[in-house]
Amino acid sequence: MAHDMINDLEEILFSREEIAEGVRRIAQEIARDYENRQLVCVGILKGGFIFMSDLVRELPMQIETDFMVVSSYGNNTSSTGALIIRKELTTDIRNKDVLIIEDIVDSGRTLSYLKQYLSGRGAASIKICALLDKPEGRTVELEADYKVFECENKFVVGYGLDFAEKYRNLPLIGVLKPGVYKNA
Repeated sequence: MAHDMINDLEEILFSREEIAEGVRRIAQEIARDYENRQLVCVGILKGGFIFMSDLVRELPMQIETDFMVVSSYGNNTSSTGALIIRKELTTDIRNKDVLIIEDIVDSGRTLSYLKQYLSGRGAASIKICALLDKPEGRTVELEADYKVFECENKFVVGYGLDFAEKYRNLPLIGVLKPGVYKNA
């Protein structure tokens, strides 16, 4: 692991082992809830790709996968609220159960919009699975149906989460030192 990336962290919140255990736990819940159903796992790129790849490999059932790219942050540290769909689904989700797989639920605006958007495409059901949930950051009524961890309102990176496209490849989740992002 790159020493300079670790030095940029104020603290480690979740280790590689804790994440793996949490992903297995949530996969078991999902497998129970969607047994004998047509599940489409929709990963939100870029942040959700590592979490999704680990999660779907733990699901002992037939699934379909697809991805969307939705922008709202850019290189800022807080959401602008502006949403742009940059990559659309290629899978027909009509009458299928959709599980949106996201790295983090913060304000909830992006996911609230996505749920509305996907229900307009005829999904039988839409649920949200988040690696991290930051309830303090919520600005809309939205709950993650499945969450691996809850965390405080801190600037977190690693395991897919980034700052300005960096740190995604850290195998753990840590809090970035304020000096790193304030000086950027």
